[in-house]
Amino acid sequence: MSDVLPLKYLAGYPETLLEQVRTLISQDKLAAMLARRYPEAHAVRTDRALWDYVQALKAQHLRSSEPLAKVQYDPQIRLLQHALGTHRMVSRVQGGRLKAKREIRIASLFRDAPAAFLRMIAVHELAHLRHQEHDKAFYQLCAYMEPEYHQLEFDLRLYLTQLELEGRLAG
Repeated sequence: MSDVLPLKYLAGYPETLLEQVRTLISQDKLAAMLARRYPEAHAVRTDRALWDYVQALKAQHLRSSEPLAKVQYDPQIRLLQHALGTHRMVSRVQGGRLKAKREIRIASLFRDAPAAFLRMIAVHELAHLRHQEHDKAFYQLCAYMEPEYHQLEFDLRLYLTQLELEGRLAG
């Protein structure tokens, strides 16, 4: 069955786990399992609401980190580049000084994703304020801000797989 369904969002996970996912898919139980596990939608629909949401998380966990200049949903983020969100520093010359502003952009698909997945991706992008690389310290910070981070990351990959199976994901 493994050659039938490659599960591109789950690359790198053990084959035994992938077989369990394939079984859920073949029995048409993946969507129901995700809906049971993550029934809660969120009300963060606009860029302004996303700004407020991310700022609240930042204030709770990363008060001393640099301020954010922009937080927004971005329809240009493509899953093919393996991105669900981006963080970047935008440098601009203002007068004789170079100003660096930090921005977070989150893929538009999170407007309709379960609340837990939006929190996970917001935590992930906020962690990049302190750690640029995906190293041990980065993931420790993610787990500090969201104790269920690693499970949410895996389940988000399942969610993306389900969206793709339903044809609702251009990836």
